[in-house]
Amino acid sequence: MQPYFFPYIGYWQLISAVDTFVIYDDVNYFKKGFVSRNYVLVNGARYLLRLELLKASQNKKINEILVGGNTSKILQTISSSYKKAPNFEEVFLLLKKVLMNKNNHLAQFLFYSITQICEYLEIPTKLIISSEVEKNNALRGQNKIIQICQSLQATQYINAIGGQELYQKEIFSKQNVELSFLKSKSIQYSQYKEPFVSNLSIIDVLMFNDKERIKHYLSEYVLL
Repeated sequence: MQPYFFPYIGYWQLISAVDTFVIYDDVNYFKKGFVSRNYVLVNGARYLLRLELLKASQNKKINEILVGGNTSKILQTISSSYKKAPNFEEVFLLLKKVLMNKNNHLAQFLFYSITQICEYLEIPTKLIISSEVEKNNALRGQNKIIQICQSLQATQYINAIGGQELYQKEIFSKQNVELSFLKSKSIQYSQYKEPFVSNLSIIDVLMFNDKERIKHYLSEYVLL
């Protein structure tokens, strides 16, 4: 999976479901994806946080892009929006540690954020980045994924449910790799006693749920 900016709960379910999670840092940046943006709750509605990037282009790989200077502004938005959330103090310290780290390379910045949240949630999965995996970088799509699996001696590959449009089980099976797709179950929780707003960043989940509850959410999925 590409590294996302504080991704939604399904991303963490996927990390928790596997032994080794490969963060895809040597693919082209996609402007409309969630590599540098995500939704949080502001005044009861979805609000898009955007991580500033320097000279970002879809012609550049994720690990070739630098982070800009708006992390303090992002923290201010989070603080004003979640200061009354039950877990604000503990979670805000975690987010501050992530957002104020000095590494301005996007892939490494996001890798650090993922490792810190995994540590907070006590997810033991091994995290590696795809640029460090030996493979033929001329390959594309599922052929490249299959070679990464083979390089890591993996017999099963789990992707998010959206991968059903990209990957074919028959192709993976021919290479002795079982392909599955993770589909999250419906997850709801209290958000300031307002109507529930779904599919927000993990920031929202962390603010309104304690660790034990989130650990329960991590198992709320089915494999297809």
